[in-house]
Amino acid sequence: MNTYFRILSYARPFGRFVPIYIFYAFLAIVFGLLNFTLLKPLFDVIFEQVEPASLEKYRSLGPFSLSVDYFTSLFYHRFLLVQDAYGKFGTLVFVCIIIVISVFLSNLFTYLSGVVLAKVRATVIRGMRMDIFQKVNRLHLGYFSNERKGDLMSKMTNDVQEVENTIVQSLRVVFREPATIILYFAVLFFMSVKLTVFTILIIPISGAIIGGITKRLKKRAIQSQQSLGRIVNILDETLGGMRVIKAFNAERFTEDKFDGENDYYSRVNVSMARKNELASPISQFLGVSVVAGILVYGGSLVLSGESSLSASDFITYIIIFTQVLNPAKEISRAVSSIQRGIASAERIFEVVDTPELINSPANPKKLKAFEKEIEFHEVSFAYQDQLVLEKISFRLEKGKTIALVGPSGGGKSTLADLVPRFYDPTSGQITLDGTDIREYSTSELRNLMGIVTQESILFNDTVYNNIAFGIEEATEEQVIAAAQIANAHSFISQLENGYQTNIGDRGSKLSGGQRQRLSIARAVLKNPPILILDEATSALDSESEQLVQEALTKLMTNRTTLVIAHRLSTIQHADEILVIEKGKIVQKGTHTELMQREGLYQKLSSIQSV
Repeated sequence: MNTYFRILSYARPFGRFVPIYIFYAFLAIVFGLLNFTLLKPLFDVIFEQVEPASLEKYRSLGPFSLSVDYFTSLFYHRFLLVQDAYGKFGTLVFVCIIIVISVFLSNLFTYLSGVVLAKVRATVIRGMRMDIFQKVNRLHLGYFSNERKGDLMSKMTNDVQEVENTIVQSLRVVFREPATIILYFAVLFFMSVKLTVFTILIIPISGAIIGGITKRLKKRAIQSQQSLGRIVNILDETLGGMRVIKAFNAERFTEDKFDGENDYYSRVNVSMARKNELASPISQFLGVSVVAGILVYGGSLVLSGESSLSASDFITYIIIFTQVLNPAKEISRAVSSIQRGIASAERIFEVVDTPELINSPANPKKLKAFEKEIEFHEVSFAYQDQLVLEKISFRLEKGKTIALVGPSGGGKSTLADLVPRFYDPTSGQITLDGTDIREYSTSELRNLMGIVTQESILFNDTVYNNIAFGIEEATEEQVIAAAQIANAHSFISQLENGYQTNIGDRGSKLSGGQRQRLSIARAVLKNPPILILDEATSALDSESEQLVQEALTKLMTNRTTLVIAHRLSTIQHADEILVIEKGKIVQKGTHTELMQREGLYQKLSSIQSV
C-alpha cells in the first residue's frame, strides 16, 4: 500500500480535488440510492400492499427535524396529497418523474466526479512521468553503463502507461465504491439489522477467495513488465544496428531472439489474464450465491413472522442489496488490476530512488571564469572493483594543449570524463584554479567546457537547433559564424532548407564528416575557455578528417585543450603529450622529446608510420 499512496502523492495538494470530489460523489450515491428507495412507496400505496389506514398518520406533518423519520414522513405526506389530487395513476406518473429526475441528477454528479478524477489522473501521470525523466536526465554516466537502454525506455513509457491504465483509472472504484457500499449498508441496517448482519458474515468469504487470486497477479505483472523492457531493448538494438545485422546475415538470429522474448511475454500475459479474468466471474457467482442465501434466510423470517419486514420491504431490501454487488465486483476487479499497476510503479520508483552520485554542493563556490590551470592530484578511479586510473598527476595551464595517447582501454576517455564531473575520482582530487572542482556547481563548471567526441551526438531536429543546442539566446548570425569556423557552412547552404533542414535520427541524413563538423560548430558557438576533444577525427575518411582537423585547429586557438588522439600526427604540436597505459602515465613530454626516447610513444608512432 505504500507504493499506492506514493502514487497518489503526485496529486498533492489534495485540497484541489478531494473536497469537490467527495461532494459530487456523495450526491451521486444519494440520488442513486433514492431511485431504489422510491420503489417501496410504489409497492405500499399504489399496489395496495399496505392498509390505507396505516398511512393516515402521514396526513399531518410534525415539526422539522434532521432525522430519517421526518424525511420519510415528508415524502409520504406529499405522496398522499398527490394521490388525493390525481389518483393512483397520477401518483404513479409523479413517482416515475421523481425517479427520472433522481437518475438524471445521479448521473450528472457521477459525470462531474469523473471529471475531477480525470484531472487527478492527468496530474498524477504528468508528475510521475516528469519525475522519472528528470531523474534519468540527472543520473551519472556510470548508471547507464549498467542499465539496458530499452528497459529504461520501457519504464518511462510502458510502465507509466500501465500505472495510468490500472491504478489511476481505479481511483473512482477505490474511493467511490466503498462509500457506495457503506451508504447502501446503512440503509439496509435501517431496514433490518438481523438480515444485514447475516449478509456481512457471508461476504468476507468471497473477499478471501478473490484476495488469493490477486496476490498471484503481482509476481506475473513484474515478469510481464521486465519482459516488455527486454523487447524494447531488442528493438532498439536492432534498429540501431540494422547495417551490421544485414552485413552479417544475422536477420534470423535477431528474429529468433525477438521471437523467444515475445513468446515468453505472451505466455506470462496469458497466465496473468487467466487469474485476472477469474476474479470477475467468481465475484459475480459468489454475489449471486449470497443473494440466494439472503432470499432463503430472509424469506423464512418474513414467512414465519419473525421479521418486522413486510413483503414489500423485503423485496426492496433485496433490490437494494443487489446494487451493492456491482460496487463489490468493481472493487475486486480494481484490486486485480492494481497489482499490475503496483508492479509497474515499483519499477519506476527503482529509477526515481536511485541516488545521484554527482551533485552540486549545498553552498557551491562562485565560479566566474577560468584563470590559471586545471591540475590532477594523485587521481585514481575505479568502475565498481575494476581500477581504471591509478594516481594520475599532471597540470594543464590556461591556453595550453595536453594530448592523451596510448592503447585502447588504457583509461584516456575516463580521465577526460573526470574534468566535467561525469564521474568523480575514487581518490585524489582535481582542482580548477586551486579549488577542488567538487566545490563548484556542476552547471557552472560545465559551462566553461566544450566537448567534441568520436561519436557525433546529434538530435532529430534542424541543423540550426543542433548547433544552438543548449544556448537559448543564440542568434542566427552567431550560428552561421560558428558553422563557418567549423567548415560546415558550405554544405549546410546546399541542403534543401539550409539551416532549417531536419537531419534525421542521430543525424542519419548527413555523412560522418558533416555530423562531426556540426558537433564542432556547436562547441564553437558555446565559446568555452576549456575544450575536451575525445578522438574527434578517428572515425573519418582522409578528406573529412582534413576538413574536421582544420575546424578543430580553429576551435583550439587561444583555448585550454585536453585532447585524446588516436592518430599521433594530429597532436604533434601539443604543448605536452601524456602516454597512458593500464591507467598510469608511463611517459610525458613533447612529440620531439618522446620520439628521442625508447618507449611506448615511439613504438606507437612507428606502427602508424608503416
